[in-house]
Amino acid sequence: MGNDGSEFLKRWHRIVETLDLDALGAILADAPTLGAPPYWQKLTGREVVHHLLGIILQTIEGLTYQREWINERELALEFTGKVAGMDLQGIDLITIDQAGRLVNIDVMIRPINAVQALIEHVTPQMTAFFAARSAEH
Repeated sequence: MGNDGSEFLKRWHRIVETLDLDALGAILADAPTLGAPPYWQKLTGREVVHHLLGIILQTIEGLTYQREWINERELALEFTGKVAGMDLQGIDLITIDQAGRLVNIDVMIRPINAVQALIEHVTPQMTAFFAARSAEH
């Protein structure tokens, strides 16, 4: 896989379009980080990042990428979609490693009412996920 981001983007777009969560796991680096509402602190680890990205991809209806910027292994992707019937706009800031795997993604979304709706949908699922993980350990 090329390290300039173009091959990663081909895979990323296919994953988003098909909601292929297995393929999503395959493009994650060993210890990826994710910054997204409602978390100020970045979440770290393949399992956590995979789970939260999966929830977000399944929650945002009609997720469509509008514009892309690539600077070697740094990517910025503008997207639009809907959550709970509200329009949203966002930016994914992605860093990939030399092997073309995602090492960091920061998701920024607006307007605030769409962010709040996303938080209301994601939080109970992530709370259950973290509770199940702590019960296992």
